[in-house]
Amino acid sequence: MERNAMQDLVAWKESPYRKPLLLQGIRQVGKTWLLKEFGRRYYERVALFNFDEHPEYRQFFSSTKDITRILSNLQFAIGFPITEGSTLIVFDEIQDAPEVLNSLKYFHENGKGYHVACAGSLLGVALAKPSSFPVGQVDFLRILPLTFREMLVAEDEKNLIAYLDAKVDLDPIPDAFFNPLVENLKKYFLIGGMPEAMARWVNEKHSGQIDGILWSIIQAYERDFAKHPEPREYPKLMHIWHSLPSQLARENKKFLYQLVKQGARAREYEDALHWLVSAEVVTKVPRCTKPALPLSAYEDLSAFKVYAADVALLRRLAQLDISSFLHPTQLFTEFKGAFVENYILQALTAAFPVPLRYWTSSDNRYEVDFLLQHKNHIIPIEVKADTNISSSSLKAIKRLHDNDFGLRIRYSLQNLKLDGDVLNIPFFMADWTEKLITLALQRSV
Repeated sequence: MERNAMQDLVAWKESPYRKPLLLQGIRQVGKTWLLKEFGRRYYERVALFNFDEHPEYRQFFSSTKDITRILSNLQFAIGFPITEGSTLIVFDEIQDAPEVLNSLKYFHENGKGYHVACAGSLLGVALAKPSSFPVGQVDFLRILPLTFREMLVAEDEKNLIAYLDAKVDLDPIPDAFFNPLVENLKKYFLIGGMPEAMARWVNEKHSGQIDGILWSIIQAYERDFAKHPEPREYPKLMHIWHSLPSQLARENKKFLYQLVKQGARAREYEDALHWLVSAEVVTKVPRCTKPALPLSAYEDLSAFKVYAADVALLRRLAQLDISSFLHPTQLFTEFKGAFVENYILQALTAAFPVPLRYWTSSDNRYEVDFLLQHKNHIIPIEVKADTNISSSSLKAIKRLHDNDFGLRIRYSLQNLKLDGDVLNIPFFMADWTEKLITLALQRSV
């Protein structure tokens, strides 16, 4: 399947400032496949070294810091020459190989002609540990689950993609495109963006196999929880993970430790939650007390929401079968819109480099689902899963903070429309948000 990240990899290859590359992302999101496919397309050879399958390779890095000696040993191990520029060197499963991570410094300093890319499950956890990590001497690329647009590419929906890519106005979407896009979005909610589930659907069109694949992925994550260095943290990780559906099923989706376990306190569980965030199994969205630049200056560290890495994984974690969503709109309104919020978070995370926040009024009467800091704009965002799309919170945040935001966004099942400074974006256009923001701000000038 074609991934947007392939373009980023090509840009990395061609950059004169290229450093060794680290791919980060949740387990089974396709990091290794992507590197192998990238190497197949753009290099003469791929030299892949998996440090989980061959832990003995780590000795090549622990005994010397000389990359000439390291490469000599690697060449003997793989059986063909590794040449500058024409061989992609892939270090896979390096999360438990600190000596390999540390060697990236020497590849950057003394081997700029070699193209080195690395990946590993739980790499985010490894990087969060104090170590001799070569700060400033590597490039990073985050690999996320497939987006809705990537699903349309995989499904060969060329006409729908061409229409949305070419759209340069804010006029409503004609029914001939609107209706099939909604149907495809329902499919995305059920299948999700994990490559194995998507590939099975694309190749076989058998929905009955999807839930088994998703459950296997969830079980793989739970096996990873046991890799926490402190065994006593394992039950806490499981409690937090399995509380996710109940956390998001509430009208107020603020994370509550009491829903993790009766009597649970933050100080007992915050380390476990940090581990899950570092592993990218969940995404943490903190509350902002004031919608002003920079948002990071107004974070309330005591209040946050937690979402799943993928909308279909959330559905499977909640043990909701595909057949539960035969009703035309149930998929969007189930769990008080939790699936839609999770989907919008995924889309915006893939499209924008800055983390999202959310806002509530001081009396908790109003809540704006997300705040996006885009260039010099703070953009409040509401997600409306039901048919009532009145935006009382979007009105309140403007009134209470006496702030002319320039643009406020509402995602819903309604058609594309700019009403004053409120832009209604249909759910299926979330991946095109950046372009729509530009069009809306240009019109308001």
